[in-house]
Order: sequence, then structure tokens, then C-alpha cells
Amino acid sequence: MNDHTTPQSVPRSTLRPTPRRTTRRSALRTLALAGVLAGTSLSTLNPTAVAADPETYALTIRHLDRAGTATSGYRTNVTGISGPGADASAAPYDESGTVTVRLPKGRYLLDSTLQAADPAAGTDWVVQPRLDLDRDTAVTIDARTTAPVNVRPQETGARYLHSMAFVEATHEGTTRSANIMMASDALRVAHLGPAAESGSVKEWIDTYWSGERADYALGYTFTSDRALTGLVRNPAPAALATVKVRAADPSGATGTGFVDIQPSAGPTVGLSQSLAPLATATFLVTPERGRWDVGYAGPAAPETPPNRYSANGFAVRAGATTTHTFDNAVFGPSLDPAPGARPAGLRTGDTLALDIPLLADGEGHAPSAPRFHAATTTLHRDGVLIGTRNGAPGRAEFTTTPGRAAYKLTATATHGSGPTAGGRVTASWTFTSAAASRPAELPLSTVRFAPALALDGTAPAGTLVRVPVTVGGAADRTGVRSLVVSMSTDGGTTWTKAPVIDGQAGFRTPGPGGTVSLRAELTDTAGNTLTQTQRNAFRTR
Repeated sequence: MNDHTTPQSVPRSTLRPTPRRTTRRSALRTLALAGVLAGTSLSTLNPTAVAADPETYALTIRHLDRAGTATSGYRTNVTGISGPGADASAAPYDESGTVTVRLPKGRYLLDSTLQAADPAAGTDWVVQPRLDLDRDTAVTIDARTTAPVNVRPQETGARYLHSMAFVEATHEGTTRSANIMMASDALRVAHLGPAAESGSVKEWIDTYWSGERADYALGYTFTSDRALTGLVRNPAPAALATVKVRAADPSGATGTGFVDIQPSAGPTVGLSQSLAPLATATFLVTPERGRWDVGYAGPAAPETPPNRYSANGFAVRAGATTTHTFDNAVFGPSLDPAPGARPAGLRTGDTLALDIPLLADGEGHAPSAPRFHAATTTLHRDGVLIGTRNGAPGRAEFTTTPGRAAYKLTATATHGSGPTAGGRVTASWTFTSAAASRPAELPLSTVRFAPALALDGTAPAGTLVRVPVTVGGAADRTGVRSLVVSMSTDGGTTWTKAPVIDGQAGFRTPGPGGTVSLRAELTDTAGNTLTQTQRNAFRTR
């Protein structure tokens, strides 16, 4: 396995990891995680001064270590959930180990981290998800009540990397949270105080390990009326799911990329490692943690942003293998099928806007920084050119006139270097459109070709291949009236129809060192059309 480094706490909104064991998270979920190495906990609200209130109460907190004596090695957070103190929070401290703070009446979440004098002895994290402050109250945080967190693989010699525990408490529709991230595996946890309402306490514990042939991402979630007091999980290999991430490189670039994995739901620290092109990273993960996300950042030249891909929210199953290949041919347009995703084409009044990944990889992963040499988008209205836009592939905006008319929208991008030089993707759509009282999605379709290629983007020469053909967008929703697929072995000078049977186009590849170009001509049941051409889509070996 690759070398790993101690994680740093980072916001979940970070798009990709830096070259170290840390986390990456898209903008779907944002959590501020700060200053939490080696057992420092943090509530999600910043400490604030509590305004004077006629109904405030003294909260006295006493901290005891594992020997039962007062300790100064603690950090405690008190975070308001509901009532007059809903927006109050404090991190009171006194070196004596006993501290008093006045807070408004209300329900609070309390969490406290106790650090032993000897770091090797580990960290204690005590959580009280229900602290009802309706009178002067005293609380004792006692490290002797904690029990170990032992979440590890059964592989002998697997090396601990880092872990995170996170708790949420909800009351009267408001949720507050606290977390701890650990650089050592010596964590002990305990619940404190009365039980809260049924199902109002949620807790996540994720641990990450490096093994001989695979890395481990072991995560568990719990919903209860209490925080956890200890946790033991040592899953057998048969209880884990395998996730493989393959880094392709059809252009022959050099350098090293990075791959990361983390659960889709809830906060996490995640796992990242270096991954050279033409290599595969293997992870063993817990199905109990739900769906998972993976990402890949390809090699990049100095001062050049890496090209990032992601596959989010996929299901896993114990004993089964899920494989994601990034940055491989055939490159072409792709639409986001997720519910509520932004339309690839949108008309708002007199404005027509196109925003479609024109150079998504062979599995349909959209790149963050597509590598291209030139990109052009044009719009015609009733056969008359409205405008031409140059810039990012598949992105353009035009102003037209309100009345209904026939439009032709064409987007082109040239890409590739080294063995893939000369690649060119063109998508041309025809449809009718008129201004409306509200934004309207343009009826755009795409076709994705997904041949089984080696990680260098090649297929065997002189063999009969079956290329899966997938229709997306408007035609997928309303139906396909006709679809014709053609292939070319001379860069698109001449074309031969390839019959599509059971969703696969069949044809014979050319000799070694040849290229295959692909074309799709589609009409949906509403009469909208697509002509999509991918020149030099892949090579033969």
C-alpha cells in the first residue's frame, strides 16, 4: 500500500483531498470540522457570550480522570438546542477541573473530551445529548464511565490511520452536533445523563485502516435515545463490500493522481491515497454505513488544476465488488440523472443556456477541469446563425427572440494528446422552442458508448466487439423513435452502420494501432433530434 499521513481536520465542502490521508466532500453537505487532532472535540457552534436574562441558571461541571481525581486536561462544549438558550453555546474552562457557567433555560447538548497525561493512554469522550437546564445544575464528567471503541478489521497487521465519532441531538425540530477526530485508536466513549426522546440521538463512528492488499473504511451508524458507551466491531472479510477504483490514462500522461472514499451520508473524515494511472485501488467497506462516494483526481502539471471525477451515492453489498473506472475513453456528453439536477439546456425568457459536460469519461463521470484544445458552441434559429461562443466545452449562453422557432444547437470540443491526439466530440441538437412564463428545460438527449477498454483506452485489434449504447435525457424520458449507430476506422471520412441489438452496437475493430470513431443519429418521439459524433473515440492494440 502507499504511505499514509496523519489526517488534518477539513471542511466537508472541500472538493478533493490534498496528497494526504484526509477527506474530500462535495458541496452537497457542509460541516465545519476544526482543531480535532488527538482527541480535541468541537461543537458545531462557535462559543458566544450569553446575554443577560432574568431566567439563567448556573451550570457547574466537574471533570474527573480515569483515576477519579480532578483533571485540567479537558475541553467541554455546551450547545443550546431548544428553549430560550437555543442559540447559546459555551466552552467553559477552569484549571481546577471544576467550572461554572450561567446559561439561559433550555435543552443543551454537552460533550467533553478528557485527555490523559500520557497520550498513549488515549482519549475519553463523554456526551450528554439531553441536558435540561431549568434550575442550577451540577454535572460530573467521569472518565471512569467510558468504554473502548474497538472498530477494526480482522486482518493481522492492518495499520490504523484515523477515525471520527459524530453525534447529533434533536429536540423540537432543531439539531445540534459535536464530533471528535482521532489520530490514535485509543478512544473511549460514554453516554451521560438521562435518556433523550426515542430516535432523537444519532451517532456515527468511522475508522480507517491500511492493509496489505486493501484499505479499510469501517463505519457504523446508530439511532437511539442515548449516546454510545463503547463500541466493538471487528467485521469478518465476508461481511465487507469491495470497492475498486481504477485510474485510466488513454493519453499516456505521467505523474500520480489521488483517490478518495467516504460514506455518502453524514459527516466523515474519509480516506485518500495516491494512485498512479493504470493502477487500481481496493477498499473494503461496511455496508452498514449505507451508500458510499468515491473520487479521483488525475495527474496534473505544475500550476495546473487536477481533473477531478466523482461517483456518489452508490450502494454496496457484503461479499460483492463495485468497480469505478475514471478518466477512460469513450469521452463524450453526459447528463446528470440525479433527481433535481440542473438541466443541461434551459430557456429563460429570451435566453437559451447550455451547460453539459461534453467530455465526460467512458462511465459518464463529469470532469472538473476537462482537457481540451478548442471548444465552440453555435446556435441557429430557423436556419439563421444567432451566435458562436468559444470557451469551456458544452457551456454557452445565447439571446434570441420570443416567438416559437426551430433551433439547432451544436457543441464541439477537440481533446487528446499523445496516443489520443485528434479526438473530437460534436453534439448537434434540433428542437422547437418559444419564450414561456417560467424557465423551461430544453429537450436535449445524449448517447453514451461504453466499450470494454483497457486502462490505456485501447481494445483488441481485429476482434468483434459489443459496445453498450445508453440513451439519456429527453429521449430516455419520452421514448426513442429511431436510433442509428455508425462506426468509422478512417477518422470519420467514411462510415459503416453498426446494428444495435439488445442495447449493444456490434462491429469488428481495425488492425493494431487503428482508431474507431462513433456516431449516433437519434430522434425522440417528439421529433427532437441528436447527431453525436466522437472522432477517434478509442484505439486498438
